Amino acid sequence: MKLFVGLDVSLEKTAICVINEHGKIVREAQAASEPEALARWIGDQDGTIAAIGLEAGPLSQWLHRGLTGAGLDVVLMETRQVKGALKAMPIKTDRRDAEGIARLLHLGWFRPVHCKSVSAQEVRAVLSARKAVQQGFITLEMSLRGLLRNFGLKVGTISRGGFEQRIRELAAGNPMLIAATEPMLRARSALRRELAGLERLVRQLAHEDPVCLRLMSMPGIGAVVALTYRSAVDDPARFTSSKKVGPWVGLTPSRNQSGERDVSGGITKAGDVNLRRALCQAATVMMHRGRANWLRSWAAKLARRRGAKRAMVALARRIAVILHRMWKDDTDFRFDLPVFPAG
Repeated sequence: MKLFVGLDVSLEKTAICVINEHGKIVREAQAASEPEALARWIGDQDGTIAAIGLEAGPLSQWLHRGLTGAGLDVVLMETRQVKGALKAMPIKTDRRDAEGIARLLHLGWFRPVHCKSVSAQEVRAVLSARKAVQQGFITLEMSLRGLLRNFGLKVGTISRGGFEQRIRELAAGNPMLIAATEPMLRARSALRRELAGLERLVRQLAHEDPVCLRLMSMPGIGAVVALTYRSAVDDPARFTSSKKVGPWVGLTPSRNQSGERDVSGGITKAGDVNLRRALCQAATVMMHRGRANWLRSWAAKLARRRGAKRAMVALARRIAVILHRMWKDDTDFRFDLPVFPAG
């Protein structure tokens, strides 16, 4: 008999629900959130394991690799779809969630998620660390400005290099302000050094990767955007068409149609938020800086007709499509293109 296994993963324990091909619950249990423990438990079941499903999350990629390495058929399920289906349950517990995942797997009503390679996850870890340090750095600067503003001391527009000296000038003569700002300035200085080191590492990783070098031949695509795109897509062959990258990133219009109502709203915002943000930043840079090209001219015409914001989103979507095609075809960006490609 075919068995479908649903796993609801938490940090220490994983709730397990096994249902048969007729939808009847065969067994429910808990096991440690370790690939070896889960593989051992699943291997002890009587019957043929048709599929194992777990919701995409922090531990899911690691568990997916471990269970796949043990010879099991494992599926990562799209988080938003799983959560939307599980909302129908009046009582929420790990046990009920595991049952819901198993039933979604049995019915086939789920969207599979690509399990990224170890190298892609390592690059994403570096990018996440850079972003966390950068946000801490900016938060400290804003806190210092707000702290001094309470006393009518305005920092104003200042360069990064002159920020520390400006804070000390404003706090001079007030021992309490000096005691409050000095630790924050030292922390800011340390974060600035660490951020510079991570920036160098990001540039080095991008310039050592031939795919990133090819992606950076497009205007507006720097080391951060190239690495973000490469690590998010991971394997370009998983898209049968480059046009499918746009909806996958969540840069296509959403639609809500029922009966006589048919509303097209903003973008769907599905997929990787960091990649979507990086593509929008690249589109903004391309529209306002750098060398002129056919893609920028297309966006400028669209901006005059539909507005700058819509043009930026459309350009970001088109950039995602073209980058995928450049990657698959092993070609650099062409600045002079007589006919605009569809995208």
